[in-house]
Amino acid sequence: MAEAAVKAEAERELTDGFHLIIDALKLNGVETIYGVPGIPITDFGRMAQAEGIRVISFRHEQNAGYAASIAGFLTKKPGVCLTVSAPGFLNGLTALAHATTNCFPMILISGSSEREVVDLQQGDYEEMDQLAIAKTMCKAAYRVLHAADIGIGVARAIRAAVSGRPGGVYLDLPAKLFGQVMDAEKGAKSLVKVIDAAPAQIPAPSAVKRALDVLKSAKRPLIILGKGAAYAQADDDIRALVEKSGIPFLPMSMGKGLLPDTHPQCAGAARSTALQQSDVVLLIGARLNWLLSHGKGKTWGEAPKKFIQIDIEPKEMDSNVEIVAPVVGDIGSCVAALLAGMDSKWPAAPADWMKTIASKRDENVAKMAPRLMNNNSPMDYHGALGVLRTIIKERPDAILVNEGANTLDLARGIIDMYKPRKRLDVGTWGIMGIGMGYSIAAAIETGKPVLAVEGDSAFGFSGMEVETICRYKLPVCIVIFNNDGIYRGTDVNSAGSDPATTVFVKGARYDKMIEAFGGVGVNATSPDELKRAVNAAMDSGKPTLINAVLDPAAGSESGRIGNLNPQSALKKK
Repeated sequence: MAEAAVKAEAERELTDGFHLIIDALKLNGVETIYGVPGIPITDFGRMAQAEGIRVISFRHEQNAGYAASIAGFLTKKPGVCLTVSAPGFLNGLTALAHATTNCFPMILISGSSEREVVDLQQGDYEEMDQLAIAKTMCKAAYRVLHAADIGIGVARAIRAAVSGRPGGVYLDLPAKLFGQVMDAEKGAKSLVKVIDAAPAQIPAPSAVKRALDVLKSAKRPLIILGKGAAYAQADDDIRALVEKSGIPFLPMSMGKGLLPDTHPQCAGAARSTALQQSDVVLLIGARLNWLLSHGKGKTWGEAPKKFIQIDIEPKEMDSNVEIVAPVVGDIGSCVAALLAGMDSKWPAAPADWMKTIASKRDENVAKMAPRLMNNNSPMDYHGALGVLRTIIKERPDAILVNEGANTLDLARGIIDMYKPRKRLDVGTWGIMGIGMGYSIAAAIETGKPVLAVEGDSAFGFSGMEVETICRYKLPVCIVIFNNDGIYRGTDVNSAGSDPATTVFVKGARYDKMIEAFGGVGVNATSPDELKRAVNAAMDSGKPTLINAVLDPAAGSESGRIGNLNPQSALKKK
């Protein structure tokens, strides 16, 4: 009898931490992992790939993290980034904090040193108390120490990332966990499939009625659509609400395309007028942070404002100014409730207000048009962006990734978008470096061609990922606006022979970089050349990098946010 038991034990099917993590991710629909291989997660990447998960290996963890973050925005499922311990974890942490700030669901999974060594600070390989550090940067952080808890750990991470206000979650996996062994049948039973990870949060009927009453009383109403509205994927109801109300709408940069920027109610080209003269503002997926001047000051003019705000997070209300009609709930449910409450007698938007917006919009569009038509060589921003504006109009399904200073600020206003979630940019923090990570994830998650419009400075943060784009043969066309420097390439160091701090190598040929990896490189010196090169790249689907040569004097300090630079109190005599 004892011998039989021993034999049965020996023949028992086993599993380990590697396979349990992979099985837990697959059970919950994770199809892609973004990361950088290395100790202690090298074999995990190989095994995940062998089990059918697509593993995209980057050249730097920060870029892999940005890819995972934007995958979360595009899919409403947590994007997964996998890194090694300590330095690799820290590289990914920037992207995790970025995801949390922007409300993108993302899970950063990092291998780590063993607890007994870390806690006694005995100097393990890449020793660091990663969980303690991560807790300050994300929505939630968990550590799994036992193979039997892997299913629960993954489930908690997924639910935390997508429920309520989405954000970043850290999952700490010490090296010993991967090799832990347990009975395969028990291991399978320990896995958890997350059910209804992001349940609808229905707004209170009284809150909906209050919001509608305030909106109905407005003489100069305005709707602001933020990236949260795009994330919600409640596109049809948002369009119906805007059109049924007849109210002008202002899209924030990643909210562009929920309704076309060319829609007759779009106030994008009359932004200042809309903000300053409105009296009631309905915020849908937008926060009154620095991007909207905190809801006060000269940006908003002298007219008193009443704010209606839809947000899933109650603490967001009254964060900067009074919200007279808070509507707490998920955007889809809130918009549907508002729409249902707008009866057939809903008043048309005041004609004089609509005329004011339309008149200012048409005036600004007409003023801008000649600048977008020039064929100067070297190019200025307007001539180059005028070309890209036409290309996006002709290819509305393409994903536009955009970062830089002037390159971002001007593109945001010039390039019209026609469909939701087609414009991806630097988000709430206004950071540089998201370009290549976003481009890679956008191509993989959507299957659509990607046009990345980059300032030469912004490209430098993630430029080595052009090799990743070539390695995976992704349909990404990168356009670098090259004016030889940060803001412009004409600054001079008056105190020595070193280049000025904002100046790069003159006449740099970024297009040669991608050629080293088998991609297509093009040097474009005029808008006509740029147009031909971009169209050829988008038609071919081949990885392409276009060095768009701009006048070094083109550009201004920090673009439209130069006022955020503190001024020295000392005057040079």
